[in-house]
Amino acid sequence: MEARLKTAIWIKALIRRCDVAAIGVALVARGDPDAGAVVLKLSDRQGGCSVLSQARRPDGELGWMRATGPLPVAETEADGYIERQRRRDPDLWVVEIETGSPETVLDQQIIG
Repeated sequence: MEARLKTAIWIKALIRRCDVAAIGVALVARGDPDAGAVVLKLSDRQGGCSVLSQARRPDGELGWMRATGPLPVAETEADGYIERQRRRDPDLWVVEIETGSPETVLDQQIIG
């Protein structure tokens, strides 16, 4: 069995990483502290948003999927997607990050 970092600890590290890089970050919704899934809402300075959702890569490693597609969408569309996911999974963590370049704070690969 693969050892996994608890979600609450991973979230704290992500927030700290954003703080160190002077990137705005907000915890919008708390989920299960041990194994809750995570959704990231990325807001760029031009008003567009992207949503990244956790996904498994073909090799089994954790990565990120562009849930709202490859191009930025309106904030209302991103919020609608997140709301639908929260209705399906109340243990979902939601973090909003003010960056158009998620690679600056994420170690995992973005799929698609």
